[in-house]
Amino acid sequence: MDKSKALMQEINQLKKERDAIIAAHYYQKDEIQEIADIVGDSYLLAKKCAESDKSVICFCGVDFMAESAKLLSPQKTVIIPEKNAGCRMADMITGKQLIKFKAKNPGRKVMCYINTTAEVKAESDICVTSSNAVKIAKNYEAKDFLFVPDMNLGRYIAEQLPEKKFTMWEGYCPTHHLVTAEEIKNSKKEHPGAKIAVHPECTKEVLELADFTGSTQAILDYVINSDSREFIIGTEEGILYQMKKQCPEKKFYLASSSLICFNMKQIDLEKLRDSLKYLEHQVEVDEKIAEKASVCLEEMMRYG
Repeated sequence: MDKSKALMQEINQLKKERDAIIAAHYYQKDEIQEIADIVGDSYLLAKKCAESDKSVICFCGVDFMAESAKLLSPQKTVIIPEKNAGCRMADMITGKQLIKFKAKNPGRKVMCYINTTAEVKAESDICVTSSNAVKIAKNYEAKDFLFVPDMNLGRYIAEQLPEKKFTMWEGYCPTHHLVTAEEIKNSKKEHPGAKIAVHPECTKEVLELADFTGSTQAILDYVINSDSREFIIGTEEGILYQMKKQCPEKKFYLASSSLICFNMKQIDLEKLRDSLKYLEHQVEVDEKIAEKASVCLEEMMRYG
């Protein structure tokens, strides 16, 4: 038996002993996605973890995701196999910065992307993911929003809902923001028959060249249901594992070499095994912050 299979056996045994569920984001390494109980984007994972009856949530993603799972399931033990797996977008705004942003723009509701820390969620009115942002913004009673931290996603929502007003924080996802229109054009020249599917965290110039724009889950659904056989993919390369697995007869081309989130790739089978074995690294949120941040997330679940 090779090392990977032995580790997977050990992980599955520990999972039973710990009464744990393993949640993995689509951007995780292939082997982590393979062993996880649920694999999805931020919205699906937040929802499924909250619904789970397991007493331990082992979250294979970045820190804000594990933190959100803790906020929605405060009675459960939430662990993350790599404590230093952060999100560079989430780090682009702090709770104190948001307080100042609100003071400069009084009377507006704060809509935060789920890619934020608990202290930012605590200063926000409602949370969204790329899967449900347009739906929530459309149905939410407010007309005037501050949107943090991703200006690209915020602009995408605003373009879908011209009847509403958005003032954006100038944050972005470095992984998606670095994709250029030139790269998309070059990929199209190389694969003229391929459809272009991109994430709304990409820039406006990239979105304008796409055949489809949507969340990671929506992109996956698009390629599964499309009659096309070739696709240029403009989101983090981890999703290619699920695409190839579910559509082996189709071809996929990554739009840019920049589409790798190295924080997402920090977790491996050994770290996952150790996390379950020693119940590390446990995620905790300050009680006062958690109380306020939970309301923001619960609003998302209610509208989303």
